[in-house]
Amino acid sequence: MSVFGKADLARLRSFYPGQPGLLNHRLVGHELLTLEALVELGRQMPPASVEYNAGDLPIGVDPGAIGATGLSIEETIRGIEECGSWMVLKHVERVPAYAALLEAVLGEIAPVVEPATGEMLTHQGFIFISSPGAVTPFHMDPEHNILLQIRGRKTMNIFPGDASVVPDELHEAYHAGSHRNLPWRADFAALGVGFELAPGDAVHVPVKRPHWVRNGAEPSISFSITWRSHWSYQEADARGMNRLIRKWGLQPAAPAPFPRANAGKAYAYRAIRKARTLGRTA
Repeated sequence: MSVFGKADLARLRSFYPGQPGLLNHRLVGHELLTLEALVELGRQMPPASVEYNAGDLPIGVDPGAIGATGLSIEETIRGIEECGSWMVLKHVERVPAYAALLEAVLGEIAPVVEPATGEMLTHQGFIFISSPGAVTPFHMDPEHNILLQIRGRKTMNIFPGDASVVPDELHEAYHAGSHRNLPWRADFAALGVGFELAPGDAVHVPVKRPHWVRNGAEPSISFSITWRSHWSYQEADARGMNRLIRKWGLQPAAPAPFPRANAGKAYAYRAIRKARTLGRTA
């Protein structure tokens, strides 16, 4: 059984890679995406691949202010209806059954994605399990991403990716290791578009587009399929080069938007990074 129909692939083609948009999928009820299956998956994941968060977070929050929930993986998943938390199982492709599922889904969209952004690189899967009303704070991610809603409802609020929302310095700091969470201002609210997701819905989130999520009135399971492209890696390395240029007292231009390449700055930064690595190991 295919996960996406022909009409959904056509819709994806119409807005990929630069715009968010809704799709439908057929993974609801899949045996690997039930709560019981996710308890077992959690047991197989290394601790660094499981992130726990309280659910009653503000839209904008300093990551240093987020405390541990004190719950185990199994306690969080089995008690997700009342524990007031959200968690993410990261890089589920480490487990063979989930790797096969991820590859099957990405394989279906490859004929749409690869003509636009080239080879799909660094395939990764993330599973989110959220309590009723839980908030995932305002943040951005470096991957091309489609979030598939499996159980429950949530609203994905997606914002423009320009400097009025995320200044260039924050992009540069992010690629230097800063946390994904972003500062939030109340006036941003009017700039976002809310995508209402029910089981069987999916949303495409473009690279580095800031977003935040509010869960609905029942527990939620979502499956995020992600990949990188040569363009997304060039954008990241161009940001790294701009950070260096800014330290030199200059004001660099932001990386060019897709489909223009950022090869010059990216290759320069990669050369500097390689030279520094060789210098440390010499």
